Amino acid sequence: MKPSKKKTNKLKHFWKSFGPGLITGASDDDPSGIATYSQAGAKYGFQLLWTALFTYPLMVAIQEMCARIGIVTKKGLTGIIKKHYPKYILFTIISISIPSIILNIGADIAGMGAVGNLLIPKIPASVFSIVFTILLIYSIIFWSYKKIASILKWLCISLFSYMIIPFLIKTDWALVFKNTFVPTIIKDKDFFMVLVGIFGTTISPYLFFWQTSMEVEDKKERKLVVDKKIISEMESDITVGMFLSNLAFFFIVLTTGSVLFNANIHNITTVEEAAKALKPLAGDFSYLLFSVGVIGTGFLAIPVLASSISYMMAETFGWKEGLNKKFKQAPGFYITMIISLGIGLLIPILGISPIKALLYTAVLYGITAPLLIGIILHICNQKKIMGEFTNGKWANTFGIITFIIMITSALFLMYYTLFT
Repeated sequence: MKPSKKKTNKLKHFWKSFGPGLITGASDDDPSGIATYSQAGAKYGFQLLWTALFTYPLMVAIQEMCARIGIVTKKGLTGIIKKHYPKYILFTIISISIPSIILNIGADIAGMGAVGNLLIPKIPASVFSIVFTILLIYSIIFWSYKKIASILKWLCISLFSYMIIPFLIKTDWALVFKNTFVPTIIKDKDFFMVLVGIFGTTISPYLFFWQTSMEVEDKKERKLVVDKKIISEMESDITVGMFLSNLAFFFIVLTTGSVLFNANIHNITTVEEAAKALKPLAGDFSYLLFSVGVIGTGFLAIPVLASSISYMMAETFGWKEGLNKKFKQAPGFYITMIISLGIGLLIPILGISPIKALLYTAVLYGITAPLLIGIILHICNQKKIMGEFTNGKWANTFGIITFIIMITSALFLMYYTLFT
């Protein structure tokens, strides 16, 4: 075999080895997440760069546990909770998770529409939102799982647009290095709100459901038998996926910290505000890269959000499920997804503020995340469920740290939301 052909085959194998973990990580940087990271950079410059490094092992620990649950049990997270826990826990989680995910979808659709309008001002943001939603519904219903998974993987490349921008503008790399490795804490209400927002955005409950269910689908599609090699491959996939997610998060804070903070633009609440502010300060190319990244990550994240709801509902009510099934084979699964996208689309069209939607989402995520992390930790330490693949010392250590941080974040968020 020729050397060039060998290299091509190696690259193909390397690309194919990535699966749900890569998509999960990339989808975490959705338009609403980009708004949070942009606000962090605009308001505090480089002072929150350390959070990208800090949250990385926590994300890896939780998503690895979710993936392992799916691989070992061949069931989604909702199905496991339904089988092993009281019904009131299941319905509490569903009743809080579904509204928060729909609000998240609505905020993301609004963000994509607004950025589309910035790129082509003659077309209203609402028209862009409708067109994007129709495209998403069409692709989810009519494309195979293999095609959807492949396209989602390629959309991950849109995250690299954020990693280019700091090299096109003047950046103080010594200060970047310092703030990456030396944490800064400011005793200020706004600082803690942004910090809590970052934790809620990076460690999002909808990703727990998606990761577990997609591992089940992925292994069924590839007809793999569970063994240590499969677990090891999954761990590599998660590690790379979460790294890409946090790298993009890091560079969004870096970009907005370099450009907007230094220009005394400190109040950024939406992705379109961030994009608009970048244009005169960082140049047309940086602005274009940022805007295209928002639309690309929206197309990546919204199917993940909508699928999470469908998996939850299907596993709760015993419907047939899966992106590897056609519409007629799993109508309830796909109808749930269409309804979720439809309600999400109504949020910006009816004039409901995407910022309010994001605030409510953060509060609801803040309530469900600690509960879900506690349940995930409990499942992963049960031999009757996980067999020989229960948690090791490091998984439990990082899982417990994540649980404590998310509980603390939730308390801070609720206090500041209700009493200040």
